[in-house]
Amino acid sequence: MARMIFMGTPAFAEPALRRLAAAGYDLTVVTQPDRPGRRSSAPIAPPVKVLAQALGLLVEQPPTLRDPAVVDRIRDLAPDLIVVVAYGEILRPAVLDLPRHGCVNLHPSLLPRWRGPTPINAAIREGDTTTGVSVIRMDRGMDSGPLLAQEQAPVRPTDTAATLGARLAEQGAALLATTVARVLAGTITAWPQAEAEAKTCRLLHTADGQIDWRDEAAAIERQVRAYDPWPGTFTIWQGRRLKVLATRLLPVAAGPDRPGWVQRVRDLDPPAAEGARRLAVRCGDGWLELLHVQLEGKPATASDLLLSGYPAIVDSTLTRQE
Repeated sequence: MARMIFMGTPAFAEPALRRLAAAGYDLTVVTQPDRPGRRSSAPIAPPVKVLAQALGLLVEQPPTLRDPAVVDRIRDLAPDLIVVVAYGEILRPAVLDLPRHGCVNLHPSLLPRWRGPTPINAAIREGDTTTGVSVIRMDRGMDSGPLLAQEQAPVRPTDTAATLGARLAEQGAALLATTVARVLAGTITAWPQAEAEAKTCRLLHTADGQIDWRDEAAAIERQVRAYDPWPGTFTIWQGRRLKVLATRLLPVAAGPDRPGWVQRVRDLDPPAAEGARRLAVRCGDGWLELLHVQLEGKPATASDLLLSGYPAIVDSTLTRQE
């Protein structure tokens, strides 16, 4: 049975690891070191490590793949193939050139669209209606290697990064398993990416979640879904951060043209029955209904319940943090 190194870190990589482990390959797992979580200073094991240990697999957690001693360790493992799924570090030539069958990568987009670290977020944010999964033979560029396999997947109107990511992880795992078998058997032919069509996405930061109410309502609605669960979206009300957890486009034209201005849905759309007490915010070209929010220091809630506790939010303005 082929010797394989699986490199992956987040939950997105778990279905792929399960598939390859079930296929009976001689697997060693390389993942990122335990690190503090966003809400805890205590080191937390990456999801792939937890799964690998449950499967009884050998786990390596090098601080970096740039260390010559780490490269030597990988060489000693004598892998026939290295499989990479959201590992979290770019592989250098010293590692890329080690396996007999090279290195393959599962990427959650229809390459060459959305090369880079956040393709799922980018697809939702930019309004793509179709995305997919790609398996490539890795080269020295970022997600630029020749394609080995590719499948399309829809982006649903209600998708968040979490829901779309979960579906792509499962679809990608199945595609990866069949592709790896063909790579090892030598029965697959790669084809080049269309460089002229390449688009790149970047790492996300907390500041990317700040809402600019001057933007179009549809763009803000996509931003909220694209950045769920990370980095989340937020605005400022009376000096306190207000997380915006879920929204809905409100097709009305009434009310003042003041981006960030807050009204009740019923005041904008009197015939509305469902959620009439919920809040709506003026955007650059219309209104966005707030479904679920979380005021700093308070639990998440529906916006009508926030209104019950903080009636002064009506006829006020949500702003940006300067």
